[in-house]
Amino acid sequence: MSGHASTRDVALPSVALLARYNDGHSFTDSYVTEIDGTVPLAAFVEAFYTTWLFKLERFILTWLVRRPSTDEQARALAAGKASAFAAWRVENRNDHQLLMNAGRTCSWFMVEPVVGRERAATRLYFGSAVIAKADAAGGKPELGFVFNALLGFHKLYSRVLLSAARARLARRTR
Repeated sequence: MSGHASTRDVALPSVALLARYNDGHSFTDSYVTEIDGTVPLAAFVEAFYTTWLFKLERFILTWLVRRPSTDEQARALAAGKASAFAAWRVENRNDHQLLMNAGRTCSWFMVEPVVGRERAATRLYFGSAVIAKADAAGGKPELGFVFNALLGFHKLYSRVLLSAARARLARRTR
């Protein structure tokens, strides 16, 4: 996969910080792509949040929820020098993963070296969670109509975001 920019959905790795939301009620997903070279988590997170596509989302968040953000803030988050970015706050992080939380939604990033290759390569993961909430009558937790209506768009958007981050990283290594 390293030679081209394919992005695919995969089962959430058991070591994923996002796995805590894989509870049978909430929604979780996981997408992966590979890139030549060694990519640290900070470079991946910075590339993701500074792509042209995510900048559109940042613009929307500025106007809808009054959460402006800048490339400098994205760099600070990526470097571990900030605990919040736009609508998200850091829920958990380690050397290879970052889990961001924005209430009922989470975003997750992970880097993993690809083993068994002549040249170094890195697997880039991106995933999300939508946390189910109990309905008004206190019944079974549900995701809600809006989420279900937008699920197809969410899956496509997640793949395109990950591909855009990979492309941004690839341009930097040329």
